[in-house]
Amino acid sequence: MKNFEQALELARSKGRKTVSVACAQDRDVLLAVDKAREAGIVDAILVGDEKKIREIAAANSVDLNNYRVVDREDLTEAAREAVRLVSSGEAHMLMKGLVDTSIVLKAVLDKEIGLRGDSILSHVAVFEIEGWDRLFYVTDAAMNIAPNLDAKKKIIENAVKVARSLEVETPKVACLCAKEKVNEKMPDTVDAKALEDMNKNGELKDCLVGGPFALDNAISEEAAKHKGMDHPVAGRADILMTGDIEAGNVLYKSMAFFAKSKNAGIIVGARKPIILTSRADNEEAKLNSIILGSLTADKL
Repeated sequence: MKNFEQALELARSKGRKTVSVACAQDRDVLLAVDKAREAGIVDAILVGDEKKIREIAAANSVDLNNYRVVDREDLTEAAREAVRLVSSGEAHMLMKGLVDTSIVLKAVLDKEIGLRGDSILSHVAVFEIEGWDRLFYVTDAAMNIAPNLDAKKKIIENAVKVARSLEVETPKVACLCAKEKVNEKMPDTVDAKALEDMNKNGELKDCLVGGPFALDNAISEEAAKHKGMDHPVAGRADILMTGDIEAGNVLYKSMAFFAKSKNAGIIVGARKPIILTSRADNEEAKLNSIILGSLTADKL
């Protein structure tokens, strides 16, 4: 899988999924959902302030006859109903609209109607970058502030499921650090080596894990050769796992704003994918995120 066009074709081949949109009175989200419907990959249930949804739809030529609209003016109630629709099996995935992330996640974690899974929640961003021969998966740029070793293991497992849903059979995972050698004064390098050992011992499956790596020798075979690195992940990484949210967020935004890239992002670790886009994301990024959610819906 080298680009989002291929991902779209794969999603289309697997048939339509249903997305439940929490607080759907958001122009960019509504337009992205409508494009995804027109592309043949999703149907949608729009939960939120029906009056505002209809006003936005009318102003942007979105035909609401194509959708089920559930009227919930209160943001908390709208989020809970959108989550319930997923947990009950009426929808395959959840998408955040015009509502604070905290409200959506509270509903997701609700013991009665939520989507709690066996893992931790983590964010996986997918990037298509001009000139590169593969998609890159960046984790975790949005959820886990300073994960410990066990959390990093689960973050990798979540990202591997996403990569495999896009037909990367054995994803190569690079644990990113500031240098390529283990240094006791740099805890992330110690964790990186431990994660590599877990992979060798069979505790981390369905992937190849290496670390510590600097970014250059994780993605560039030329840079890896220059450093004399012969690890199977060196220069060939698919998944880039950062040590904390600071590094992850900087890497994510650097790729989004400095590189010629297209991107998508979802929250995984729940029983179904959560499409949690940023207000800074354009309509294309939101559409790509729906594609990503559609492909992972049957894998989580």
